[in-house]
Amino acid sequence: MKHLLILGAGFSGKAIGDVFRQAGFSVSGTTRSADKAESLRQLGIEPILYDGGAVSDALAADMARATHVVQSIAPGKDGDPLFRPGAPALASLMPRLEWAGYLSTVGVYGDHKGGWVDEETVMNPVSARSVERVEAENHWLAFGTASGLPVAVLRLAGIYGPGRNALRNMEEGTARRLIKKDQVFNRIRVEDIGRSALFLADRHLGGVWNITDDEPGPPQDVVAEAARLMGLPIPPDISFETAELSPMARSFYGENKRVSNAKLKAAGFEFRFPNYHQSLAELYSSGRWRG
Repeated sequence: MKHLLILGAGFSGKAIGDVFRQAGFSVSGTTRSADKAESLRQLGIEPILYDGGAVSDALAADMARATHVVQSIAPGKDGDPLFRPGAPALASLMPRLEWAGYLSTVGVYGDHKGGWVDEETVMNPVSARSVERVEAENHWLAFGTASGLPVAVLRLAGIYGPGRNALRNMEEGTARRLIKKDQVFNRIRVEDIGRSALFLADRHLGGVWNITDDEPGPPQDVVAEAARLMGLPIPPDISFETAELSPMARSFYGENKRVSNAKLKAAGFEFRFPNYHQSLAELYSSGRWRG
């Protein structure tokens, strides 16, 4: 039986696990918290406690049977936990491996002042976390080259889905329409992350892939669409320049680009949620927006 190990089974990891499980895989996933382990088990994902440090006996045993792996743990300043100095060689830990996926971010492209970027665009990361992602990407791609295995780097746009979306923000009163001239973002529905990972794995495709929907756009437009669907007043405009924001939130607005998904679609992938209009409408009508 094919077995998927998800390193860091959070919001995206759970969605990936769900898609692979429906395709007949057994699935395990790591979590730092014993409290979260039971929620993974309820989703059909076998939980393994892992804090990103040394590989435990339980994790090593699961790695030994994994045919597929998805790495979703953010690298941090010490780098990807599987490639830190002194870490066991990945090939020896995972002798049955057929395909690997590394979840990165479109943040590695940096700022392009609203221009289009694709997988061939030279990376110019701005934030420290994006610089760390580039280093981790390079480790995974080098591992693929050295081992002769397909390793796919999935560069994810802004992630949303059931329980994490503008509709819920509207209900909770936290939705804000931050206005920064000409600012656009890309986004991706979490279920399409899962589906794209399985698409690449099934076809043994490696390399770099942008995982984003068809419609980069101003973030305030998404809030307005959520308000429209719910029949609620559109929140007032707030100037980005004077808004109170955390340093991390403000840093996201320091990068402005439109990310192309043409490569993924040319390979044959079809998005279930190709734009936020269709996606928010589905979340609202199905009632799944609350999570």
